[in-house]
Amino acid sequence: MGQTIAQKIFAAHLREEPFPGTYVLDLDRVLCHEITTPVAIADLEWRGKDRVFDPNKIKAVIDHVTPAKDSKTAIQGKILREWAERHSIPDFFDIGQNGVCHALFPEKGFIRPGFTVIMGDSHTCTHGAFGAFAAGVGTTDLEVGILKGVCAFRKPQSILVNIAGTLPEHVYAKDVILHIIHKLGVNGATDCVIEFRGPVVDAMSMDARMTLTNMAIEAGGTCGICLPDQVTVDYLWPFISEEYESKEAALSEFKKWHSDDDAEYAKVLDIDVTGLEPQVTYDYKPDCVKSAREMAGTLVNQVYIGTCTNGRLEDLQQAAEILRGHKLAPNVRGILSPGTPKVFREAMDQGILAVFMDAGFCITNPTCGACLGMSNGVLAPGEACAATSNRNFQGRMGKGGMVYLMSPATAAATGIKGAVTDPRDL
Repeated sequence: MGQTIAQKIFAAHLREEPFPGTYVLDLDRVLCHEITTPVAIADLEWRGKDRVFDPNKIKAVIDHVTPAKDSKTAIQGKILREWAERHSIPDFFDIGQNGVCHALFPEKGFIRPGFTVIMGDSHTCTHGAFGAFAAGVGTTDLEVGILKGVCAFRKPQSILVNIAGTLPEHVYAKDVILHIIHKLGVNGATDCVIEFRGPVVDAMSMDARMTLTNMAIEAGGTCGICLPDQVTVDYLWPFISEEYESKEAALSEFKKWHSDDDAEYAKVLDIDVTGLEPQVTYDYKPDCVKSAREMAGTLVNQVYIGTCTNGRLEDLQQAAEILRGHKLAPNVRGILSPGTPKVFREAMDQGILAVFMDAGFCITNPTCGACLGMSNGVLAPGEACAATSNRNFQGRMGKGGMVYLMSPATAAATGIKGAVTDPRDL
């Protein structure tokens, strides 16, 4: 019986099997950030174990609230800064260089096919777009990772999602993943790796693939993963060109991680997206999904474009295409937070930020911010937001607020009309 890509990565990084069903893996990267890291650091200090297994394999960033909004978040930042300096962590990204973690780290070339990655954030699964096994973990697992460079997992089964057909105009990766979550349900992939395959995935950019894998956790998945291919090589080439004689050589190496033809899956889901319409969530679960036309007329007070799901340059381009020549409805405030400083600069150079400003958007620094109701656009009770983020849990963006998840294009169209709108209807 053949192996899936996840099984191959597990086999390559297996250090030991302490008891049946539990596997201890060596880590290629431990990625830390402000929400859980200060807790992990404080506990390690208290235990007299204030050390790191390899400072070059640990990446740290302040992203969830940046700049600090109050004394508590300022203290969090101070702890992380002092820890990074104390242990000579070379890849620590402070204010001015920081961005949303799951957008910043791939952009820096830190993620490669076959890597194992952990981080104290559930959307670490984003990095599976590169053919890596990447999972969010709790504070204890993060402490062990920092200290020993290992992490324990139950060996996951894989769910194969084959995506075929042709994406219609103004239907994007966000619409595809919302549709898949609707099909699987919020617990449909629990303790599984979702493997995204098919001609639609093959045609996607890395930006789009990261949108797919980012939301695997919303179906309960431990990780979302794509098979590395020429698109992966092209994206990583600036970082790996000295390691390989040619792109062909890199591709050949990456293909060793591909799932075998006779690999066994816990479930196979075949989806044809040819007739798929722009998707929007309703209620307070990410599997509560309808088409934008079914949700048409649902009023919103705010549009939020950014986050680790849709804060990359391609996402901003798609929204700007809709916004150009339009203004936000009088009852709507718009907030744009590019995912990284690089995305911010490229959007500025391409005139995209001017399109957003002309439409009436406020443009903020790269931050998670409003996505989890911490800063830069928290909702008041009774307000609703059209968001390109990944979660619509009750109170997620502010106590008593409602979040409708959608693509950047649909969010832009919704902002123009003041109510949920299919971008193809403009």
